[in-house]
Amino acid sequence: MLIKPSTSLRNDYGKISMLARETQAPIYITKNGEGDGVFMSIEAFERREEMLNMREKILAAEQERLSGAKTMSVAEARAKLQERLYEV
Repeated sequence: MLIKPSTSLRNDYGKISMLARETQAPIYITKNGEGDGVFMSIEAFERREEMLNMREKILAAEQERLSGAKTMSVAEARAKLQERLYEV
């Protein structure tokens, strides 16, 4: 876990930014010894957002399945994909 004081962010932004890009990890920013915020690279943020969106979709699909929505086997799904491939 990377923890830096807010003065580091203010005084050494370039170093903090480079550290975030190199490690691809969030950097926790403190103010007066208390947690205040998180700094991360855009790439790490976008990857995290994609992961959270995917988890949300998986959870929604699982909830549909548990509530009785129609499902198909892997073989059925593969057959449907093959059909669609030849339609194009």
